[in-house]
Amino acid sequence: MRVLGVDPGLTRCGVGVVDSLPGRKARLVDVGVVGSDPATSIDLRLLHIASGLDEWLDRHVPDVVAVERVFAQHNLGTVMGTAQVAGLAMVAAARRGIPVAMHTPSEVKAAVTGSGRAGKEQVQRMVARILGLDDLPRPADAADALALAVTHLWRPAGALQGGERHELTPAQRAWAAAEQSARKGKHRGAPSRTAR
Repeated sequence: MRVLGVDPGLTRCGVGVVDSLPGRKARLVDVGVVGSDPATSIDLRLLHIASGLDEWLDRHVPDVVAVERVFAQHNLGTVMGTAQVAGLAMVAAARRGIPVAMHTPSEVKAAVTGSGRAGKEQVQRMVARILGLDDLPRPADAADALALAVTHLWRPAGALQGGERHELTPAQRAWAAAEQSARKGKHRGAPSRTAR
């Protein structure tokens, strides 16, 4: 499964793409930030970010888009921009028929570090370790996007929006068929690698 994580932000929107590997492992595909100039009007900033998100989706064709669930903070202006960008990511995915998952910040921290109160640097260190990276992913927005993608790989149940309205993508169907076939092979007494 390929997951595109989005850490929504109006000035810096973190984007990270991760593929699942056997044995609860993951591989980095791409990571970056889609930014907008604070000196530009809000409509043009949103347009710029929407275009950037479209490019990421078209380039990487994910099976799921995982977006951070926005919570109210003290700074209403920051929350509004974050929520608007989260909406852009959801709409961009929906236009392509890609399911969207929402994960809370504490859920992401707990999944990646084991603690829902972990700090940004701890998340960066654990993401680097999980993905086998030599350097910490920076900026923090990019690391958070990767953490969202990893969280969804590990905790997909209940996070998808739209419930049964989403059909599986061809890649998801192939993945499910391969997993089902592998499980059937094990139950039928298929020889293991060590028995060969």
